[in-house]
Amino acid sequence: MNHVSESADGERRIALVDLLDRVLAGGVVITGDIKLSIADVDMVQISLRALISSISTLSATGLEPPVPRDALEAPDE
Repeated sequence: MNHVSESADGERRIALVDLLDRVLAGGVVITGDIKLSIADVDMVQISLRALISSISTLSATGLEPPVPRDALEAPDE
């Protein structure tokens, strides 16, 4: 059997929990653009941006965490 050692293939294995911990500790921004076109005519363009971080990281940087929509709506009487 031919086994490739970790040092030979150059890959560094990391557990999913460790990766999630690193992402939440430092935060990550994901961006993307979607363009829908018909016959080379752009019909719709959508720009997406997402910030993934822990609340404690946001607080430490001075950013306010997002407020749920339910809290923004006035209660019906």
